[in-house]
Amino acid sequence: MTEQKVAVVTGASSGIGAATARRLAAEGFDVVLTARRAERIEALAKEIGGRAHPLDVTDRAAVDAFAAEVGRVDVLVNNAGGAIGAETVEHGDPADWRAMYEVNVLGVLHVTQALLPALRATGDATVLVLSSTAALAAYEGGGGYVAAKHAAHTIAATLRLELCGEPIRVIEIAPGMVKSEGFAITRFRGDEEKAAAVYAGVAEPLTSEDVADTVAWTVTRPAHVNIDLLVVRPRAQAANHKVHRG
Repeated sequence: MTEQKVAVVTGASSGIGAATARRLAAEGFDVVLTARRAERIEALAKEIGGRAHPLDVTDRAAVDAFAAEVGRVDVLVNNAGGAIGAETVEHGDPADWRAMYEVNVLGVLHVTQALLPALRATGDATVLVLSSTAALAAYEGGGGYVAAKHAAHTIAATLRLELCGEPIRVIEIAPGMVKSEGFAITRFRGDEEKAAAVYAGVAEPLTSEDVADTVAWTVTRPAHVNIDLLVVRPRAQAANHKVHRG
């Protein structure tokens, strides 16, 4: 009997992470959900028949302890991340930049480093980094987030080179405008009016489920197929700065 494959999803308490956990469970994976909000991932784990492990990806000791406990890992989805603020570079708060770097960059580094031995041991594994179109092009007011996501993009690209020849593929998915739970609210520090303005007039921004669909497709390709970089945007968005608002 073939052993069930295991997928670890970081930042699985809401938005893209939660949608990805649901979708991978539907694809037959034993899903390990990690996030800081224990109650949320425990409820979702119960819903999908997965396993919940409260985890702050910026805490290396906690990540190492998780890696020692989790066992088999076939797929790692580095989803934990987020944006804080929309100030210009001139007026940005270094504390916000540091917080974004910690979760979007060092979080990816911590979890990937800690789980690589388990991933390697399966003989056919996948590391996936959820970046952003901010990883590929800058825009005003996005300096700290853009810098962090550019770094995450570089981790994926470098890791792919370094693991070439090993049975581990490295995938990056870069979503554009996604109307996901909490993202814009967090960015604008709880200001619901500013958060809503991001999507004003856009008939159909991407949903978390749209992104989860691309994650599931990439990680279920035949083992010899590597989707290096997949950019996914709503039809209304031609570029970071070019959005049709009807």
